Amino acid sequence: MRKGEKTKLHIIIKSAVLFNEKGYAATSMQDIMEATGLTKGGLYRSFSSKEEIALEAFRYAGTVLWEHFKKAIEGRKTATEKILAMCDVYSDTVHNPPMSGGCPFLNTAIESDHSFPALRQPAIGAFEQMSVFIQGMLEEGKASGEFTVDMDSEAAASFVFSSIEGGIMASRLTLDNKHVRNSKAQIERWLSSFRRP
Repeated sequence: MRKGEKTKLHIIIKSAVLFNEKGYAATSMQDIMEATGLTKGGLYRSFSSKEEIALEAFRYAGTVLWEHFKKAIEGRKTATEKILAMCDVYSDTVHNPPMSGGCPFLNTAIESDHSFPALRQPAIGAFEQMSVFIQGMLEEGKASGEFTVDMDSEAAASFVFSSIEGGIMASRLTLDNKHVRNSKAQIERWLSSFRRP
């Protein structure tokens, strides 16, 4: 990796954490300079604007999460086991989230609605990607006979993803991981209603 590429990656990694902790709108170029140890000129040699840094940082945050999810489902055999393992990535979202500041999907989705609209389409894309991934696991469960064929896998994926994200939000707000645990327990109970007898 060339020096310029290393510098760019350094900016992206540091900015991803900064944006996730502080928010996109509230983070200034000065904040990024302090986090990276670079001058303004150093930043602008790699990126044309804060918006460009934010877009790259969000993509990077997504790859970090995907690595956590892929590792979590390794060796899991059933769709239910895989989905619950994904929930466990956020089992200690208060003290030990996969990325400092909480869930980048959730944080970005909230902020892109009003204060940083440039990230709205990337956030929608990330939501759709995750929903399709969960739906694919549910379809595998239907094909293997784990779930009944009448399960609406698209609606189920939306419910699963929305439920765990809601649990993350409530746990981060109250500083109590019980909300994530409750969401996981309700997802497990709901999925069990589709199990074949």
